[in-house]
Amino acid sequence: MSDEKRYSEMTEQELRTEIAGLREKARKAEQLGIVNEFAVLERKSIMAAAYLVDPADFEKGEVYRIEGDPNMFFQIDYLKGRFAWGYRLGGSKHTEALPISMLRPLKEKR
Repeated sequence: MSDEKRYSEMTEQELRTEIAGLREKARKAEQLGIVNEFAVLERKSIMAAAYLVDPADFEKGEVYRIEGDPNMFFQIDYLKGRFAWGYRLGGSKHTEALPISMLRPLKEKR
């Protein structure tokens, strides 16, 4: 395991290859009904994808859509690394962190 690179050390191509491999493994786990393994692999691919996104594209106080949850919105209080800290709108307003790869702007740039 010592020969594995951290996501922060990978090139864009290595990250894309890693994400594709994780998604394929997740698909197979889902087909086999191994729910726990599927969830772990899905989360790993989301984390790897966070390293393909520029944190500078996200702004404190802005509201974003949460990918995979179309009716849920997230307001960023602050960014730390590849995570946006804030809360879901319409929720209990408890602070949580989401990988920035899960957030989409309300207005998509064309």
